Amino acid sequence: MTVKLKVKEVYKIFGDRPKEALALLEAGNSKESILESTGQTIGVQGAEFEVEEGQIFVVMGLSGSGKSTLVRMLNGLIRPTSGQILVDGDDVANCTAAKLRDIRRKKIAMVFQHFALFPHRTIAENAAYGLKIKGVSAPERRERALQALEQVGLSAWADSYPSDLSGGMQQRVGLARGLATEPQILLMDEPFGALDPLIRREMQDELLALQKTLKKTIIFITHDLNEALLLGDKIAIMKDGRIVQVGTAQDIVSSPADDYVAAFVADIDRGRVFTAETVATEPAVMQLGSDTAGDAVKAMEDQNRNAVYVMDGEEIAGVVTYQQAAAADRDSGADDVPLADVMTTDFPKTDPDTQLADLYGHASSGLPIAVTDADNKLVGVVEPEAVFAQLSAEPNASEGAEPADAAAATPPQPAPAAAR
Repeated sequence: MTVKLKVKEVYKIFGDRPKEALALLEAGNSKESILESTGQTIGVQGAEFEVEEGQIFVVMGLSGSGKSTLVRMLNGLIRPTSGQILVDGDDVANCTAAKLRDIRRKKIAMVFQHFALFPHRTIAENAAYGLKIKGVSAPERRERALQALEQVGLSAWADSYPSDLSGGMQQRVGLARGLATEPQILLMDEPFGALDPLIRREMQDELLALQKTLKKTIIFITHDLNEALLLGDKIAIMKDGRIVQVGTAQDIVSSPADDYVAAFVADIDRGRVFTAETVATEPAVMQLGSDTAGDAVKAMEDQNRNAVYVMDGEEIAGVVTYQQAAAADRDSGADDVPLADVMTTDFPKTDPDTQLADLYGHASSGLPIAVTDADNKLVGVVEPEAVFAQLSAEPNASEGAEPADAAAATPPQPAPAAAR
């Protein structure tokens, strides 16, 4: 993937003696002691991360953590004390004023928490405001504003006024205003923070749906960890001006970098963070027509499996359990019982993005859950114990450790040959 934005060792110190404060900081002095001795405030210290093109990168932190200062440095509203902020290789932190204006005009737009809509302008005029500032002609402004309003589902309200809209709809106008300028990078500073919880969740879902089509590079600022985990392809967690961890939602929940992050994620619903893809393993498969119940028994014993999927070419035909295959093999007294005679055609199936919370019912069946791609091809299986282990915060059990109930995961041994 192409790196769209790169932040390298960025510091921001507020005050009239930033170099002195920076030297003290580099010497190991704390943020608090520097404030006491110099009166300088450390806003951001040593921020470093990369954002790939088309990615939603969420910066999460409590009030005073430095996240809003950081996002304002990304488009030059605040100049950093030191460091680099590279947008397609151009250094926003150190470029000329003319170059910065050009980057803002062509590449970056910002959506704020407070809608800041002009009450005397129509919705279309509000959406077109950024284009007006750029000198775009009135007819083109109108056309592009209507396109942006269509994207956020507000085209029917184009000639209405902000007072006619709900809070969530007004925030969509703010988003449309950002989209109308056709930016490559969208900076969103707690855009849903002023909305009530129900509307906020609707806006989160709408942003994710919109992103599937637009594929913008988005830097999203929030103080809400649940929002960060829902939206972020990557998440940076900030504390006291520092970025303490960068990773996927799964990385942060399963391997918190320190006690601060661990405290944040302690009460997170793991079932809404982890997906089928995160716990899926390579499927064990047999071929309909060529493999037999005896072949299935041997394969399951060799691979320590309870069940294997039966394929008809590249299509899933069914699933056969160890008990089914072993019983057929034993009762027939032969090794050539067709799989079609013993397999089950009713089996659990899901896609890679399904949250584990939605797999609990499937896992209760005891069968491995087939994970299929958009073409309905088998790409993995989720073992029931892997779901239960991840939901109970015991990820090692899904990575090869012995389950608590070993009998549930270990195939029963076949009867001796003399007893067949």
